[in-house]
Amino acid sequence: MSGFAKCVIWLLALALLAHPLGQALPRRWFDGERFPYRCYKWEKQGRIYTRIGVERWKTLVPDMSRLMPDMVRKDLGSDPAVLVQETCVAEAVHTASSLLGLLCLRLWPGWGGVLVWAVWFLLGNLPFILIQRYNRPRLQRLRSLLQRREQRKGRHEHTDTDL
Repeated sequence: MSGFAKCVIWLLALALLAHPLGQALPRRWFDGERFPYRCYKWEKQGRIYTRIGVERWKTLVPDMSRLMPDMVRKDLGSDPAVLVQETCVAEAVHTASSLLGLLCLRLWPGWGGVLVWAVWFLLGNLPFILIQRYNRPRLQRLRSLLQRREQRKGRHEHTDTDL
């Protein structure tokens, strides 16, 4: 079997396993405020991704939550805290997929394996990692806004019952 065929089979297996493995991961492992998912200074609360145009092309890539009924839908009706956590899971899955894809360098030594892995990383994983890093700070701000709104609402309800 050629090195190319071995790489394709390996990457296809990774792609098929990514969803069920991602769904099986305990959500308690993922916190958008902690390493490695937290927003770093150089990301400028996600504005760095606006500079590279993520919001313009992110709708052009497939959204698995629209295809898989067991995934959390990414819409305004979803809890922002859950969505933040799901961005962490997606980032972890795509990062792991990128790293495991490096096996292509052994399956097809030389420039062929490098090229196949580079395409895998650049088209199949990096855009999705960037989208998660772009969305997470926005969702965290939304979560904070909703929490403050609920706190104000709770204070108003408490004041109303005291009358």
